[in-house]
Amino acid sequence: MTPTAPLLVLIAGPYRSGTGDDPAKLAANVDAMNRAALEVFRRGHIPLTGEALALPLAELAGSTAPGDAAFDSVFHPYARLLVARCDAVLRVGGPSAGADEMVEIARGRGAAAFTSVDELPPVART
Repeated sequence: MTPTAPLLVLIAGPYRSGTGDDPAKLAANVDAMNRAALEVFRRGHIPLTGEALALPLAELAGSTAPGDAAFDSVFHPYARLLVARCDAVLRVGGPSAGADEMVEIARGRGAAAFTSVDELPPVART
C-alpha cells in the first residue's frame, strides 16, 4: 500500500443501538469508539468521533436525555455534516443504523470506508 498524507477519519459505531439508553451502555459504546480512535491516531491518522463533538452541543441545545427533541436536532445532523468533510470512515462495533448511514454517505461521495484499523493506508513520514 502506498503511503499517504494523514487522513481525517470518522469513527462510526453504535451509540444508542442496543442500549435502551442505559448510561453505562452508552458510555461503553463511546469508550469503544474512543479506543478505535486511539488506534487510528497511533497509525498516524487524525481520528474524530461524532459523539465527542455532538454530545456537548446537544446538551447546550437543551437535551436532557438521548432521543429527546434537542438531542435529535443536533446529534445525527452534526454527524452528517462531519462525515461530508472526512477523508474516510472507520466502521466499528455492532448494529447501528446511524453508523451504517455514515458509511453510505462517505461511499456516496467517494470517500474510503474501512472496517478495521489494519485497512488504513500507511502514513508518509517526512
